[in-house]
Amino acid sequence: MSEPAERAKKLDAVDELAGKRAEFVLDDVVYLDGNSLGALPAVVPGRVEDVVRRQWGELRIRSWEESGWWTAPERIGDRIAPLLGAASGQVVVGDSTSVNVFKALVGAVRMAGEGRDEVLVDATTFPTDGYIAESAARMTGRTLRPVAPADVPGALGDRTAAVLLNHVDYRTGRLHDLPGLTAAVRAAGAVAVWDLCHSAGALPVGLDEHGVDLAVGCTYKFLNGGPGSPAYLYVRRELQDRFDSPLPGWNSHAEPFGMRSDFEAAPGALRGRVGTPDILSMLALEAALEVWDGVSVAAVRAKSLALTDFFLECVAAYVPEGRVECLTPVAHEERGSQIALRCGDAGDVMKRLIEQGVVGDFRAPDVLRFGFTPLYVGFADVERAARVLARTLA
Repeated sequence: MSEPAERAKKLDAVDELAGKRAEFVLDDVVYLDGNSLGALPAVVPGRVEDVVRRQWGELRIRSWEESGWWTAPERIGDRIAPLLGAASGQVVVGDSTSVNVFKALVGAVRMAGEGRDEVLVDATTFPTDGYIAESAARMTGRTLRPVAPADVPGALGDRTAAVLLNHVDYRTGRLHDLPGLTAAVRAAGAVAVWDLCHSAGALPVGLDEHGVDLAVGCTYKFLNGGPGSPAYLYVRRELQDRFDSPLPGWNSHAEPFGMRSDFEAAPGALRGRVGTPDILSMLALEAALEVWDGVSVAAVRAKSLALTDFFLECVAAYVPEGRVECLTPVAHEERGSQIALRCGDAGDVMKRLIEQGVVGDFRAPDVLRFGFTPLYVGFADVERAARVLARTLA
């Protein structure tokens, strides 16, 4: 057995999260794509069957009250909140990340008020965030300016209305300075909006601690909610009475069943709701979140860093020098829970890796992306992935 393989065995033996692996539906594949779609928690199929057969099939309309359907968006929001470092009553679940980005960004511009006519957006953002930001700026009569996250403090001014940033760069895995950037945005009198898709469930976020104004994120990556599971919207408690959603709906009305022609926003984070919740996927998400029982985000972060460190060590030991280039920062404070390797024939390499039972993903034109979900990825998985990668690149 190789030295890295021996080390992997010892590390797995003392892993305090190792028992969580049994709570997922897994096979002998090394699954390093949980940053795109999390694995299936074992409790979900039975729960969804109950929702379909009993709650929908037998109780039918009664389930809105008797099965708690109506309160699911805020109830599940409160379940996610601790994973974001947020107190209850500030997170509501529903709609897609894209829709919530739109709500948050337009809401941020409206809170900033007149005289602030510029919106800054992460120049390296996931494309959809950029598309939404451009549309939101156009619709609100603001100018959009793409800025690299590190350059945001110098770009802020009395014209800045809102800033949309990604906590972790989806392509490289770089972790941006949420505390520092949030403080700079707020000091400039602007509103900070953070996209947490690649950080929630992988590392501490600290929304309340760091005074984040608004945040959004998906639940199908590190939160394992399932394909297309609903996203969430965080509205800082102090801003809730000022949050003016651009998508008011009957579910965000103070009197949803009053059917009044005039709109009056619901109190608190509930004003982030829009229409009828997508109950099937929402309750699958609620079941999936049970895997977090007894888990601290700090423990997840510690294992994430250990896994990614070990992967880089194994790559250095196994892969011929110069064959790949690591795009992810080595410094822990700048690293999310993924490793991105640049490789000229990355598309073909990833295809061959998947054929050999190591699943990551490819980002054009030349990036191999590997996500490390600490709840079910072990150190032996990491060593095997690096070994297969080396064999594939030989």
